[in-house]
Amino acid sequence: MKNHHYQTTVIWTGNTGDGTKDYKSYERCHDINVEGKHVILGSSDPNFRGDSSRYNPEDLLVASVSSCHMLWYLHLCTTAGIVVTAYEDKAEGVMMENKDGSGCFTVILLTPVITITDSSQIEKANELHKEANKMCFIANSCNFPILHEAQYKIETLSQATA
Repeated sequence: MKNHHYQTTVIWTGNTGDGTKDYKSYERCHDINVEGKHVILGSSDPNFRGDSSRYNPEDLLVASVSSCHMLWYLHLCTTAGIVVTAYEDKAEGVMMENKDGSGCFTVILLTPVITITDSSQIEKANELHKEANKMCFIANSCNFPILHEAQYKIETLSQATA
């Protein structure tokens, strides 16, 4: 087994002068920093007094699941001899909020539109989503279902290079 370590610095930037004196006295804005990378401007969801122009943790969780799945899927397609020329996922997560304000995600649905070069490989391409889900580091860390509803387009290699 091999361990990989990830370091992120989160800095709250929402002190408007009175700190957390009361629930409405501060902004939820923060910066997410990873050394050597662009800063991600974060906040809470607007439903929780956040800034809608910034990414919230829920956005980033759904994006992480989608991104990790895509990267594994592309790898598995490569090893299976399936040529993918385009991949776009409009992922959606559902979070349930409890009466006490806590909550949890109940499902994430990935709906990628994938362009491949051989229509005879659609069935195999579709099966690889299950394997990608098993391999995805982020999906393996979640305690809720991650579903896949892929659509496929066919593009010949000559179309892709034209």
